[in-house]
Amino acid sequence: MDSYMTELFQKAWEIARHAYAPYSHFRVGAALLAEDGSIYTGVNVENRSFGLTICAERSAIVQGVSAGQRKFRALAIATPDSSVPVGPCGACRQVISEFMDPQAPVRFGCNDHTYIDTTVGELYPYDSLHDLALNTNS
Repeated sequence: MDSYMTELFQKAWEIARHAYAPYSHFRVGAALLAEDGSIYTGVNVENRSFGLTICAERSAIVQGVSAGQRKFRALAIATPDSSVPVGPCGACRQVISEFMDPQAPVRFGCNDHTYIDTTVGELYPYDSLHDLALNTNS
């Protein structure tokens, strides 16, 4: 897992430079690995009305879904303007869980040496929609 997560994290790091963050000055980049091996990237795009801001994670997912993907295998998130790893917000965790299995790996970090490796299920342990689907299909 480590080699492709390292590559995915590097892509997230590189794309973060394209973030539009004139208000928070907090750039975020995300790279998403689709089931077919394609990689989709996204950045945060702020708006002075912060509720209209789109996060990098959702930006990458929208890119992939727009290309016809529906399942993703891994996600990396880079926050180069932070001194500590910053995980996805609640809205992103909800959207991530829509398109990724609970076992899918997620890496988020602020540089090549300071990151956290986890899974979608660890980020979002009580995923009611998937829990309900499992109970209904039993």
